[in-house]
Amino acid sequence: MFNQAIVRRPGESLVNGITTAGLGQPDYQLALKQHDAYIQALESCGLTVTVMEAEEDYPDGMFVEDVALLKERCAIVTRPGADARKGETESMARQLAEFFDQIHTVEAPGTVDAGDIKMAGKHFYIGLSERTNAAGAEQVIGFLREHGYDGSTIMISQGLHLKSSVSYLENNKIVVTGELCSKPELARFKAIEIEPEDAYSANSVWVNDRVLVPAGYPVTSEKIKAAGYEIIELDVSEFKKLDGGLSCLSLRF
Repeated sequence: MFNQAIVRRPGESLVNGITTAGLGQPDYQLALKQHDAYIQALESCGLTVTVMEAEEDYPDGMFVEDVALLKERCAIVTRPGADARKGETESMARQLAEFFDQIHTVEAPGTVDAGDIKMAGKHFYIGLSERTNAAGAEQVIGFLREHGYDGSTIMISQGLHLKSSVSYLENNKIVVTGELCSKPELARFKAIEIEPEDAYSANSVWVNDRVLVPAGYPVTSEKIKAAGYEIIELDVSEFKKLDGGLSCLSLRF
């Protein structure tokens, strides 16, 4: 169960964020409203939410998931794969010092976006992608093992991050789409498979027995409800324009 979450407000500079989506320029005011609704959803799930101020120098800074990995025994500050995002870790490390006594840091030549890291119990699956390399994954696994966890890697060639295509919903269930449906590393889970046209909705988020689901994907919502979960649908259209999903917008611990 989660007790805390950390989010960062979107800055006006989000219009300059990294994107491959081809969905047009995000609307800043609408993004703020969607971010407010996201915070309210986390609070409704029982989380205390720490809201960091926007950093205009980092247009993608609201996607806080990528710059840290948090568990009750372990805090790791990553080294993002996109050069434009590497500076985001400085303020995050200062924020995490309020919650954690010991903070590990990924060092060069390693790169890690924590959007490539999926937790399932005490095991962490790390996607090797354009943003996360083997050197970075090896460092993260080493840090995890110091705290009684473990990890392994999965090669991915579709989607920005591992968690773009798979989400762990606890109770040995995953939401999964695309190439990850046939990955032997995930065969032990009961899969809720999402069709390619709804692939964006595979990035759903379990939060204390509820599941946050992006609005506009009724088939996915029905599948998750049929699997026994209460859902909260959230419109994140402006973050989708920046290749971001629901999990990207918070650190939950």
